[in-house]
Parts: sequence; structure tokens; C-alpha cells
Amino acid sequence: MARVIIAGAGPTGATLALLLARRGIPVTLIEAARDFQRQFRGEGLMPSGLDALHQMGLDSLLETIPHHPLSAWEFWLNDRRLFRADEPLGANRPCTLVSQPPLLSALVQVAQAKPGFEWIFGTAAKDLLWRNDRVAGVLLANGRTLEADLVIGADGRASAMRQQGALALETQPKSIDVLWFKLPAPASYETDNRFCTVVKGGRVFSLFHGAEAGKMHLAWAIDPEAPTEPKDWATTFAALVPPDLVNHFRTVKDEITPPLRLSVVVGRCDRWHRPGLLLLGDAAHPMSPVRAQGINLALRDVIVAANHLVPVLRAAQDGAPDPTAIDQALGRIQAEREPEIIEAQRLQAHEASRGELLRRFGLLRQGLSICSPMVGPLVEQVWTQQQKPLREGITPVQLEV
Repeated sequence: MARVIIAGAGPTGATLALLLARRGIPVTLIEAARDFQRQFRGEGLMPSGLDALHQMGLDSLLETIPHHPLSAWEFWLNDRRLFRADEPLGANRPCTLVSQPPLLSALVQVAQAKPGFEWIFGTAAKDLLWRNDRVAGVLLANGRTLEADLVIGADGRASAMRQQGALALETQPKSIDVLWFKLPAPASYETDNRFCTVVKGGRVFSLFHGAEAGKMHLAWAIDPEAPTEPKDWATTFAALVPPDLVNHFRTVKDEITPPLRLSVVVGRCDRWHRPGLLLLGDAAHPMSPVRAQGINLALRDVIVAANHLVPVLRAAQDGAPDPTAIDQALGRIQAEREPEIIEAQRLQAHEASRGELLRRFGLLRQGLSICSPMVGPLVEQVWTQQQKPLREGITPVQLEV
């Protein structure tokens, strides 16, 4: 019977491992960390990501995880609201913030109940094993070797599997880094959780209530070359946020966390696979943070991968697996997923360029701010229509196995 190793137990690896285990395919899931409590994990599930989890049969599991739907998207220019667009923007479900650590823990717990599933945590997959120019397993950091008919690298944008497989990541020019803050959320955000983007005085940032109860997140865009200098962040924010939040930022000034600097890497591998090796999610195509595409596209990667892999892996149940059939499936997975990735990265870049235009040109920002009562509804209509591909998916994805 064919055996699969998945390196990386983020959303990509954990969901794919569960899908394979549920279908009777032996799978080993490897995670370098001892727990899922990383400093930062993306929380935004768009309707496309929620639909992917629904297709995987995980709606009931999702309900047990801390989550908080968005109510609306707001855009503020120079202390004036340009527009507010209420969720779900024509989709079936609103964008929802979901806490990743308990989600990943729950996925692994469900998978552990399936025969043939092995869970290795606290030890990294350090290198690949090769046999006759084909990947045949992994070498763990503790010296243990594991053999497999297929290795899947779901180990993120710094993927060791990508590096060891000599699969080059072609990165886009770096335009921003992000400073990520947390602070107590105002009571109003419990019932009206708007994703608020502010452009003022050459600054661009967004704030919203995350999945964690009572916690507001603030993402502050900076130049990649700029140092992270200590400053009076509360005073800085209070001078820039919408008027109804000024007093709140002054009140919680001592409870704003020091910033976590996120280095933004955007790119795509020209080739996602070698014989016996497949990259998925951020390992194959790290995304910009614009509209939280990373986790959503990764979940869609998983569905397509399962569609192509399950039949060829199951065909090996009564005999030796066919390496050629497995490797041909890897090429079909990339061919099906790549068009959506390319277009999503293009749309993300376009969205970011509009924010940069407003940040750089004060007269444009001022004009739109002054005329917001007149132009706001039209901008909202255009913006809402343009968001549909990034929210609902660009190409059809349907679980068929």
C-alpha cells in the first residue's frame, strides 16, 4: 500500500493528512514545533476557505473553535469614512476570523483516530531521501529515516522540502513589511467587527477584532528597509485612527503589545514537484497578506491534491504503487492550481498598488476624502465587485473523492 509523508502541520498539511487518513491511505504528518502556539498565524477565512472546509466535512469541527465573523469592511481617508461595505458582500458566508492553534489541534486529534495515521511532532523533517533520482522519504532531525512513496512539503514559505528538492522560488520585488500589534478590543467590536483600513498622513494600516475574545489586531505597513524603532505607539495610533476609536487607544495605551515584525515574501515556484515530491500552500506559492489569501488558497490546493492523489494511491492497495502514475498526478495538480495562484497574486498586487497610490499622493487622498459623500457609494460598488475573485475563488474547486 502506498505511504505518504507530509512535512508541516499547518492548515495545508493537517487538512490533507486528515483527508487521506479518512480514505484509508497511510500517512505520516510531521511538525517541527512541539505545539501550535506560534506568535502569528493567519486567521482570515474567506468564503472560499470556508467552502473548502465545508467540502471536507469540517463544519461541525469549526463550530467548536474560537471564531469571529466580520461585519463589514471600512475605508477611512484623512478622518473621513470613504465607504462601508457590509458582509457577506453577496456571498453565502461572511469572512470569518478563526483561531488556528485550536483548529490545527482539532484536525490532528480527528486524524489520530484513523488507522494508518502517524503523528510526529517536535522533530523537523531535515532532508530528503533519494533512490534512483526519486524522493523516497525523509531524514528527521533526530536521525530517524522514514520511507514513503510520496513526500508532500507543506512546511511554509521557508520550506526545507523545497530547498532540499532544489525547487526554486521566484520571488516578487519586496514592497512592504508588516508590524503586527494586539490590544484590548473596544466593546463595540464584539457585535460590529469591521475590518477598518486607514490611510492618513502617509500611513496605511488596518485593524479588526480577531478570533480571540476581546483582542483587536492592528497591522501596520512599513518599508522593508525601515527599522522597527521603539516609539509611543498609542499616541501615534490615537492621532490616526477613526474618531470613535481615539479615546479607546488612549485608554489602553499600556496594554498594546510590542510589535511582531512580519517579513512579507510573495512568489511562486516555477515547478512544484520532483519525482516523489510535491509542494503545496506557502511552500509552493507564498502570498501577500492582502485579503488573507494564503490559508484560503492552501485549503483549495488540498482539495485538488486529494482529487488527483487518492485514486492513484488507492490503486496501490493490492500491489506495489506505480511511481509513474503518482508523479503524473503531481503535474496535474500544479496545472490545475497554478492559474488561480497567478491571478490571485496579480489581484493582490493591484489592490496593494491602490493603497500605495493613496498613501503617496496627499492631494488624491484629500480630494477623495472631501468628496466621500458623493464618490463613496460608487467606490464601494466598484470595490465590492472587484473583491469577488479573492473572496469566492477564481477557478472552480470541488472535492470529488
